[in-house]
Amino acid sequence: MKIGFCMFLWTTSVGRKHEALLKDIKATGYDGVEIPVFAGSPDDYRRLGVMLDRIGLERTAVSAMGDPAMNLISPDAATRRAGIDYMKWAIDCSEALGAKNLSGPLHSALGHFSGAGPTAAEKKRSLSSQRAIGDHAGKRGVTIGLEALNRFECYLLNTMADLSAHIDEIGHPHIRAMYDTFHANIEEADPIAAYTRHVGNIVHIHISENDRGVPGRGHIPWAETFAAIRGSGYDGWLTIEAFGRGLKDLAAATKVWRDFAESPEAVYREGFTHIRNGWRKAAPAGKVMTA
Repeated sequence: MKIGFCMFLWTTSVGRKHEALLKDIKATGYDGVEIPVFAGSPDDYRRLGVMLDRIGLERTAVSAMGDPAMNLISPDAATRRAGIDYMKWAIDCSEALGAKNLSGPLHSALGHFSGAGPTAAEKKRSLSSQRAIGDHAGKRGVTIGLEALNRFECYLLNTMADLSAHIDEIGHPHIRAMYDTFHANIEEADPIAAYTRHVGNIVHIHISENDRGVPGRGHIPWAETFAAIRGSGYDGWLTIEAFGRGLKDLAAATKVWRDFAESPEAVYREGFTHIRNGWRKAAPAGKVMTA
């Protein structure tokens, strides 16, 4: 298992100005960071990868599409094509960064609603879009982790059951699932079962408190969550995703209107300890766990 921290708490564009912060994240004990991919060129991300290598941080990538003009489930072929092109660019940037996983709500336009639930036609269009994306991801050695979002942020895929069934239908080895404790807390009648029943499709996990603040301070059932993840044999990333008000557009998209912690340092330092201790406590009886 590896512990990561998503840079969304500070920025959607990580660069040299964040070097001191990244060094402190490394010193805290993190194995890596999750890098937002929203702008720039593959060369920009390649340079960032060199800096992360120097610091000693591995990395994953995260992105989203908030522009309806790039909606992968649109009835308009040109709109879908624009979304596929965006995803190919994000995959190329992820490869240049050195990230093997690119996750997020990469199935439809974030915050865009039709006024009704998902239709069979939209699901069918999604199959075609995702298979094209998967083919490109496979060529670049990147795996996509599609994320089920709560009903207030998207309408296509809200539960892990819906997401997993859709991934099974897509049937592509490079299109998989991500589990997020925040969204599961809202949408799932049983968040733990939502993980265990669909773990076969899960390639990435976001650790996020019910209020998007410091993991461990809220009411997510952490002991049961870590036990389920550890017991499933999952050995990938546990990446903290937390939000603040520092980025106006991102705060608006995630409906963040107040600060959830006294400082960013509290989030990543206390959050690291929370994951490390929770993982150790989830170790089977008689087994010593290192993290």
